[in-house]
Amino acid sequence: MRELAERTIDEHGVADGAQRPRRYGRSVTVNLAELPLAWLFARGRIDARQFEAGERLRRDYEIAALGPRVTMRWDAAPRAPGRRGPHEPLDPTLAQIAAKRRFDDVVAAAGPGLSDVLWRVVCAGEGLTATEKALGWPSRAGKLVLGFALDRVADHYRLA
Repeated sequence: MRELAERTIDEHGVADGAQRPRRYGRSVTVNLAELPLAWLFARGRIDARQFEAGERLRRDYEIAALGPRVTMRWDAAPRAPGRRGPHEPLDPTLAQIAAKRRFDDVVAAAGPGLSDVLWRVVCAGEGLTATEKALGWPSRAGKLVLGFALDRVADHYRLA
């Protein structure tokens, strides 16, 4: 999905988030629906290993259904009790529990100082600027700390 908006940028190429007319300086069109991790990867701010680690963490977060719910669950009713076949997927509840365990293991492996930035940027989809402000960090510190956190996640997932 694409949700495009025009943002002004300063002389360093940093978007200020304001929607002003073009006469105030240079501007850039941004996709507001793009995830921050994908944005960083597309612009070479993180490498493929870090991106894959972040995507695995986000996938576990979503499978574990740790985010807020907006509606009720519409999963199919369970079938008759019995053993699963070799190619039958896990029961959604069991998959959720396994994903929650993986997510908790990764967050523990990242450590208390790095798990905050991981959750905000990778799982919640919060931008780096908003994350830095929320955590009280100086400008541009988020990218560096996120890189360290993603390296730890990649090490935990044993990505090459």
